[in-house]
Amino acid sequence: MLRYIVRRLLHMIPLLLGISFISFGIQQLAPGNFTTVMKADPTVSPAYVRQLEHQFGLDKPWPVQYVLWLRNALHLNFGYSFAYKTPVAQLIFQRMGNTFILAVASMIISWGLAIPLGVWIAVRKDSWLDRIVSILSFAGISAPGFFLALLALLFAEHTGFLPVGGMHAPEAYFFTPWHNFTDMLAHLILPALVLGVGGCAGILRQMRGSMLDTLGEIYVQAARSRGLSENRVIWKHAFRNALNPLITLFGFSLAGLLSGSALVENVMAWPGLGKLILDAVLARDLYLVMGSFVMGAALLLLGNLAADIMLMAADPRIRME
Repeated sequence: MLRYIVRRLLHMIPLLLGISFISFGIQQLAPGNFTTVMKADPTVSPAYVRQLEHQFGLDKPWPVQYVLWLRNALHLNFGYSFAYKTPVAQLIFQRMGNTFILAVASMIISWGLAIPLGVWIAVRKDSWLDRIVSILSFAGISAPGFFLALLALLFAEHTGFLPVGGMHAPEAYFFTPWHNFTDMLAHLILPALVLGVGGCAGILRQMRGSMLDTLGEIYVQAARSRGLSENRVIWKHAFRNALNPLITLFGFSLAGLLSGSALVENVMAWPGLGKLILDAVLARDLYLVMGSFVMGAALLLLGNLAADIMLMAADPRIRME
């Protein structure tokens, strides 16, 4: 197992290099950079702009800029954020904790609802409950995340039950640690529900389809013919095998939360990594965009590795070879 994990981690190195090189090149296709806005400001001297470009290598060809960035990135120095006036690594690690909290909460909601509900409607295939849940799940897949976020904010504004946006109340600086924690939980409910309900629909459809395929297998019919109870047949024999496609999907959902949460975080003012990436792209903050892209790619690759390890643990038929 350890050799397999080490081998997979080594395979990630060329993938991350290729992703970073392509991302850096694509950004160079857009005209201008962060200093373009500064050049248009009459209060900023041209000498200061030239000094800034020389300091960060922006006056060199983009392949040279990439090599300089990569050399620093190998030492965990992802550059300097022009917009936030702070090191990129510090910004990313600050915001990553907030995104991790939101991602865990939304995954608990989506997977906690989708797995048992998908099994339940698969067992009751073609019933009126199955049709109702199917209609609702298709509606959840079709509804954009930012639209659900706007509806959630509208609900919070009119009812006053939950805070409207943000991660903490403006006066949270004066709160006790416990009051600060409960205030954060109250602000977490709406964005976690928006992301969780949006993700629940797709997982539910996948769980239903996988469970239906498994229930038609010969070994499930053989288990029933031996007189086993229906609950034992469903949860011990069918459910474990139906989970395999879902475990694979879990790896992609980790990175999907990063991209899916960007708009939700912006609409609901949650200070996470998704909001940081979107702000960096709009501000043409080159090094912050690069650090965020590499982090998103690393999350995707690590999520796939975690899914493969869980798949091997769940299904003894799968071997590392």
